This record gives sequence, C-alpha cells and structure tokens, in this order.
Amino acid sequence: MAWDPLYDKVKHHLETIYADVSLDVSYDTLTEQLLAAIGIASSEDIASPQSHHNYWDEEDIIMITYGDSVIRDNEKPLVTLNNFLHQYCKNTINNVHILPFFPYSSDDGFSVIDYSTVNESLGSWDDIEAIAKDYGLMTDLVINHCSARSVWFDNFIKSEGPGSDFFFTADPQDDLSMVTRPRVSPLLRETETAEGTKYVWCTFSHDQVDFDFRNPKVLLAFVDIIKLYIDKGTKLFRLDAVAFLWKIVGSNSINLFQTHEVVRLLRTLIEHVDPSIIIITETNIPNRENLTYFGNANEAHAIYNFSLPPLLVNTLVTGDCTYLKSWMMSMPPAQNGTAYFNFIASHDGIGLRPAEGLLDDEEISELVHTMQNFGGKISWRASEHGKQKPYEINITLFDALQGTTKGPDRFQVDRFICAHSIMLGMEGIPGLYIHSLLGTSNDYEKVANTGQNRSINRRRWNIDELETLLDSPFSQHHKVLTRVSQLIRIRKAQPAFHPNATQFTLQLGNEIFGYWRQSLDRKQSIFCVNNICDEEKTILLSDINLIGTDNWIDLVTRDEICLSSGFIQLKPYQTLWISNQDFE
Repeated sequence: MAWDPLYDKVKHHLETIYADVSLDVSYDTLTEQLLAAIGIASSEDIASPQSHHNYWDEEDIIMITYGDSVIRDNEKPLVTLNNFLHQYCKNTINNVHILPFFPYSSDDGFSVIDYSTVNESLGSWDDIEAIAKDYGLMTDLVINHCSARSVWFDNFIKSEGPGSDFFFTADPQDDLSMVTRPRVSPLLRETETAEGTKYVWCTFSHDQVDFDFRNPKVLLAFVDIIKLYIDKGTKLFRLDAVAFLWKIVGSNSINLFQTHEVVRLLRTLIEHVDPSIIIITETNIPNRENLTYFGNANEAHAIYNFSLPPLLVNTLVTGDCTYLKSWMMSMPPAQNGTAYFNFIASHDGIGLRPAEGLLDDEEISELVHTMQNFGGKISWRASEHGKQKPYEINITLFDALQGTTKGPDRFQVDRFICAHSIMLGMEGIPGLYIHSLLGTSNDYEKVANTGQNRSINRRRWNIDELETLLDSPFSQHHKVLTRVSQLIRIRKAQPAFHPNATQFTLQLGNEIFGYWRQSLDRKQSIFCVNNICDEEKTILLSDINLIGTDNWIDLVTRDEICLSSGFIQLKPYQTLWISNQDFE
C-alpha cells in the first residue's frame, strides 16, 4: 500500500518528527508498523475524514469525573457511576470523561502503572464499555510519562525487555535552566540501573517518569494503546500534558515543533480509523501557546480553554468583567473542524499560568488572596531564577464563588449559576466537572488524609448520602443540580449555541458581561446578558440592538421582552438569554 495517500502522509509526519534523530529502522518500515498497529491493513480499512467538518453540535455536553467520584458499599464504582448518570444526567449529559481508570501509583490516576487494564478497585473493561454504550466516552491518553512502578520502568532499571529504552535521561551537568516546569521538585531522578546510574527526566514528580519519544518504539507502543481504547468504545481522547512530550536539552522543552507533529500524526492515524473520534489537547500553558494546538485544523479538534476559569472567577469576585471581555474579544473564532473545550472547574485547580499576560501580577495576587480567604490552597511552581510563583488555586468552584473580594455573602448559589450560564452560552463545547454539577464544597478532610492540595476538589461521595441531599429541595446540592440542569436543557435545544456558531462580544460596561450568538443558518440570535456584580443593574435595550420586527423572549424565565419599555432590570448575578426563537 506504499502508493496510498495515507501511507505517504504518515511517512511525511515521521520524516518531520525524526529529522534530527538517527533511527535504526527505515521510515517505510515504521510507517507500515504504525498503520498495522492502528488496525489499517489495506485500503479497505481506511476511513475518509472530512476536512473542516464539525463532529459536534449544541447538544454535546461533557461531564468530567473520576471513576469513583460516587461510591456505594459492595458495588463497583463504575457501576455506581453508570447508575448515577442514568438517574440524574440522562437528559443533560451525553459524553463522559472518566479520568484515568487504570492501575496507578500516585497523582490520582495520572501515574499509570498499566495502560491496558482497568483498575480492579473501579471495575472492569465490561463496566467501561457499558458506559460507552450510552455516552460518548472520553479517555485519557497519559502520553508524557508513566509510573515509576510500571513494568516498563522496571525493565529500564534492569536494562532489558520492553521499556528498557523508553525513558528520557539527561546529565546533571547539562544546561537545564530553560526547562519549563509546572512543579518545584528536582527535574532529574537519580536511578540505579544494570547499566549504572542514570538520571531520568521527571516533568511532574519522581514517580512520573518521562518517555523518550526520540525512540519510535515509544510511539508504536502508544498507537497500540490508542487502538485498544478505540476498541473499548473511546470517542474522545484527552492528550494529557502533551505540551511536554518532546525534550531537547538546552531548550525549554515545551511546545516544540516535534510535539506538534506527533499530535498531527496521531490525528491522521485516528481519523482514518474513525473520523468521528475527537482529540482534545490538555495544555495548561499561556493562552497564545495553547491556541497553536489547533494547527491548521490538522492537530487537536479541540483545546482546553484554560484561560476561562481564572478570568471568570476573577470577574465574579471583583464584579468587573474588563479582563474577561478583553480576552474574549481577542480570541479568534475556532474554524470549522475545531472547537474550544470550555470548562470552569476540573479535577485540578484553577490554573494561573493561562492567566499570565491577561491578568497583571496585582490582579493575580488579589485573586490568590481572596481564594485563600475562602479556604483555598495554593500550589507553586519554579519560575525564572529559581523563584516560586503561584501555579494554581486549589478550591472547589462552589466555594471559590461564595463571595467577592469584600468577603462571603448571600449570593453564593446565584453567582455559581451565573458562572455556568456564561460558560454554557459561549462558543465551544462545555465540560462540567461532577462536583460543580453537585455543588460540592471544599473537602478539607481529604486534604488532611492525602497531604495533597488538589484533594480539596476530589471528594468521593457515598451515593446514598448524596441522593438524600439531591432529593432535599433546601440543600445547595439540589439547588445547583436543578438549576444547572435546566440551563443545559435550554442550551441543547438552541442552534445559536452550536459550538461554532458566531460570537460577538457586547459592550455593556464593566458590571454587565454580554455576548451575542447567531446560529450557523443565521436564523436564531441569542443575546447572553449577565449581571456579574452583587447589585441590581439596568441595561438599555438599545444597547443590545434588538430588531423591532422580531419577538424576543428570555429563554431562562420564558418572559417576553417588551421592547417599548426601553430597559431591563437585572438582579444580582442574573442571566438573560434573549432570543428571537425558542426551540425548547
């Protein structure tokens, strides 16, 4: 099949990736090995992806959860999760990101011991496939590193067998001063092997040992893993920490062109197996660098919109949308075939690196101080000249929005719902962390037990206790789930909320954050207007330019908009979705 266009394309990717690497295998052989690994043995196996085609629409919502975020005695957590989804999410959620569900040694799953099996404490592949039958399954491809307790790393130590040459090493005397780090631990791990002392590169922790993708055997191993996950029902791949994949001593070893080319190669292989499978890159880096992972609609289908969480939280605790508005105006529309993946809470904290260049140091400092006053923890990273800078804020989103810079107040739930209203209306595919859907508060007991700041937002709910709370109309959990679910149902019915529908930022002052969406067929318009402060505000209808010949309705309240009144009064943190059509 050497004459097939796919063959030539894969070979070209390889020639670009390994241009500066001496290989002991030919590009033709490696191309054939990769195509075989992904399951393409002949031209008949090749699917035909459409360029710039959107494999998503306004109905797509992704829930992010651990496999054991909800548990029941004497029941596998994945079974409990599936039951929870069917009971509470069947009319709202259609995709589920189950965070790493493999055997692991640390970092709550992101230090993978074995990529090919399901953690027995969670369930089995049968349980994963059962969820994948009813929901689009999003699976982590932890591609930058694995556990120091893996068989691969054991073989590295023994200097024999698969994995013996899979890991990146450097010399302590090398100039590593430019390396970008998300942690303050030493970069190199001293390791005694059968071939003597080696120093293994560890971007995140000494239990997370980094792969050496200069060795094509590593690439082949991951294509085998990708094929397995596809066979088990995966429809979305999250490429974890992919920005750090390629290392070059003497460089910053982040976002290197070889990394981008590896993503392009994986995209090429995957989309020729199943064009509907989506790749999402997880690159917790400054905004400008993050955008490069779209490529020319030939890398990631979607990128995490990492700047949104810190900017939105900052907006709602200061009552000033200046920075959020400036950022939104600067964001290029995602071209067809690509989309932003919007989220405002996740299993990690509120990243601050993506706010660099968007919030100044004083704003970041005030935000950090406010979150600490709300019970949040701060994780740090090493920066230039060995200084430490805040890397992320560890706090549940519900508690992050319990008040303003002035302190806690009575608007916690309304402020929290406002945050989700803003996200759900924006251009892009929404992702909701399970603990935001449930209105979960900070888990200080888990932090004390684990010693890890991130545990504050990783509560493990007993499903019987949770169901009691969700059934109580007076609990924060019931209020949050009910109101967020209502917003999701409204969103899913509106063509103007398609992830690629037109978006335009409105100029309504610093205390009203607004934007306009228009459906791809230009028939539906929605004006999303949000009071982001703790006082009532008035907006003039002339400021949002509602066309007088149309009938307008607020999709949230179902109230008709009376154009003759000339204005609308907004309660603190109220959201209006003003539309000329209602499809719910």
